[in-house]
Amino acid sequence: MSLDLAQLQALAAAVDTGTFDAAAGRLHVTPSAISQRIRALENTVGSILLTRSKPVRVTEVGATYLALARKIDALTLDTLAGPGSDQPLSLPIAVNGDSLATWVLPALAPLAGDIRFTFHREDQDHSTALLRDGTVMAAITTEATPVQGCTARPLGTMRYRMLASPDFAARWFASGADAATIARAPVVVFDAKDDLQHRYVRDRWDTTIDQHPHYVPSSNDFVAAVEQGFGWATLPDLQSAPLLARGTLVELDPGHHLDVALHWQQWALSTTALERTAAAISDAAGRALT
Repeated sequence: MSLDLAQLQALAAAVDTGTFDAAAGRLHVTPSAISQRIRALENTVGSILLTRSKPVRVTEVGATYLALARKIDALTLDTLAGPGSDQPLSLPIAVNGDSLATWVLPALAPLAGDIRFTFHREDQDHSTALLRDGTVMAAITTEATPVQGCTARPLGTMRYRMLASPDFAARWFASGADAATIARAPVVVFDAKDDLQHRYVRDRWDTTIDQHPHYVPSSNDFVAAVEQGFGWATLPDLQSAPLLARGTLVELDPGHHLDVALHWQQWALSTTALERTAAAISDAAGRALT
């Protein structure tokens, strides 16, 4: 089976922009040409690759060909950005919010003049989905098993502790943290995908969090909400250590913690942007993580 590059480009443009009209504008062709190219690609592979919704969405089979289109594009850009070129490198990566707010940005700052990063903030338990559909070329994830077409390496662990403001602790955990106090005390959660608080409670007391949480989907605001007494939460040592030292946060369950193992997964390609970024991430993780 022979695949047509223009057809793959049309597929990626349609997914990126959401409509055939917008894809046509990006590729400087007509919407009819986009439709014909995608239909021809579907005929070639024998499967529907896009659902014709608004925005269009890639199917499970289509995700495989979308990833291929983006890999070809990445290799092309890497070649064009070779020695003597003014063409910047680019790299979309998925990073969990806690890593992004603590150690990842300083790690990659020295590369920012040469590589244009697109950061996708995604929970570490869900970021491999973005690798599978080709949205990102690399991801920080809890998944140790490589996604098809990717390589994986361990980075280390982020350590989380159960924390709250002193006033909150005095009100809700005066007798200490246990299954009974957990059942009553408000909790702060990043978003619907955030399972860290639930995981801590399951592992520690074999129970669940029943009440509706405060959702605060921003890493810095999340910490601020805990400091200001909205509820308790598990926070990484990298972020909470200075706040504990200042006394604006206190430990609710001293002597206990939750370790989250992180891994770096990337496409099995050798591009300058990927290799430089992987080296910087690995080096920084060796210093920041346990």
